[in-house]
Amino acid sequence: MSRMNTERLRGLPAVIAPHTRLVVLGSFPGAASLAAQQYYGHPRNHFWPILAAIWGVELAALPYEQRIAQMLARGLGLWDVYAACRREGSLDSAIEDAQPNDLASLKTLAPHLRAIAHNGGESARAMKVTAALGLAVVQLPSTSPANASWSFERKLAAWRAAFTLHGIA
Repeated sequence: MSRMNTERLRGLPAVIAPHTRLVVLGSFPGAASLAAQQYYGHPRNHFWPILAAIWGVELAALPYEQRIAQMLARGLGLWDVYAACRREGSLDSAIEDAQPNDLASLKTLAPHLRAIAHNGGESARAMKVTAALGLAVVQLPSTSPANASWSFERKLAAWRAAFTLHGIA
């Protein structure tokens, strides 16, 4: 891919409340998420189905704003490692010229923050930055449909364990 031929993409704003206890950090929204202006907007992404299974709530039946409200009410926040980048398609491996979000601001945005969960390997590349905040940090398997080597059940088990440990389950 040539950076000269790819427009600079802007990510989504943080979805964090002052009472947030756990923030899930993705890498950068995929094309479907950017088009919908919704986190985890690809219909085959496992993020929302995993939360639904952990919390016993039919999140898929709810409008996006209500899913976000359910998430925030349980102390969960969302953001991405990158604020902007150049990328063709949706694969993390295609991210170029990435501009990081101000992850140090997480403690200001969420004074009750206890932990950060990186959703996948590209996000986890920022673990040195997030670990420097003095919080618990964990890498979770990517919920992306591109992570086909992990079954839904295996992803769910890993996510459930992290959510239980940090009081979000």
